[in-house]
Amino acid sequence: MISYEPLWETMKRKNVTTYTLIYKHGFSPYTITNLKRNKSITMFTLEKLCKILDCQAESIVTFLPDPQEDQK
Repeated sequence: MISYEPLWETMKRKNVTTYTLIYKHGFSPYTITNLKRNKSITMFTLEKLCKILDCQAESIVTFLPDPQEDQK
């Protein structure tokens, strides 16, 4: 399971808003919605976020165990 909780923390720390990502850096609102819903993004988008926020991928995304896997 994907979590972008590190992204929101990094953005807050660096004073970058979703408005900034959309209107200054050209992100589509659809991409922002995917991030908010913990959906997959492309490596290109991840790389772009890393450059904008001057960070590594670990500061944007984390992978959590799938709760359904625990039941197997």
